[in-house]
Amino acid sequence: MIEHAQNINNAIVSMDVALPGVVWGWMITLNMWAKSIATGVILVGAYLLARYGKDNKDLKGLKNIIPIIAFVFLHIFLLFTLLDLHQPFRMVNIFFHPHFTSAITVGAWLATALTGVIVFMTYLVMFKNETGLLYDKMMKIATVLAIPVTLYTAVIMGQASARELWQTPAELLQMALAAFLVGAATLSFFSDRWSKNAKRDLGIIMASSAFLMFTVYMGEYFLSWKLTEAEATMAYVHSGGEYNLLFWLGQIAIFATFALAFMSTRTSSDGLLKLAAIISIIGLYMAKHVWLIIPQLLPLS
Repeated sequence: MIEHAQNINNAIVSMDVALPGVVWGWMITLNMWAKSIATGVILVGAYLLARYGKDNKDLKGLKNIIPIIAFVFLHIFLLFTLLDLHQPFRMVNIFFHPHFTSAITVGAWLATALTGVIVFMTYLVMFKNETGLLYDKMMKIATVLAIPVTLYTAVIMGQASARELWQTPAELLQMALAAFLVGAATLSFFSDRWSKNAKRDLGIIMASSAFLMFTVYMGEYFLSWKLTEAEATMAYVHSGGEYNLLFWLGQIAIFATFALAFMSTRTSSDGLLKLAAIISIIGLYMAKHVWLIIPQLLPLS
């Protein structure tokens, strides 16, 4: 945090001071959760359209719901990003005085571009009933933009000072898996009229993402001793620590998602698929919240 700044011969003198307590709280958890849903719906939707899009009978209504869901959750993501800023009106400097060496600046520009594309796609499906060539071109642009938008938060977390638990490579994987997991989960609620093959693919995506996510979390949980600070951070969930219960509830939910989604691919059960979807959306929020909060509980001095 900047405690003091003043101009001296066109230079800016500043002093960084430690912020006690949790700075990134539930708003940032909700931010990441909503962003994962928005970008995940785009990415999983693009995959389904690429595989089954030639036959509209397989994916009834998918082209209509992709931009609408993404529109809603992108704006939740942006709203809580704005609300969490201590000086929200200063965000205009990201656009008028950008520094593209900053992950925050790059992410803001990309998120704004993606939102613009999704707003236009929403206009096409709601007011023009257009799901043809123009829609397909916009969908390709949205898919390309959705990839860095869902990943850039991992870079920001990895750049945070003295937060060894947030390692950029692992966080990149977690962000990608989160998007595919809840993207497939959200689309499953609209899949009643889709083909069995499309529903099976949703189950496979959910099961694979949940299994890999659970594996990464367990790896970091049991191998955190390699980093002194990470080991101290994980003490908040090890051996009945302050966040032990919430951590394991999230992990149980993620593993349950894997089991139920896998079973749905074997039995073609819509009920199991939707149950897995509900559990995954709740479990992801709990897992993300614990992983966001506990590194901030460790004193920096």
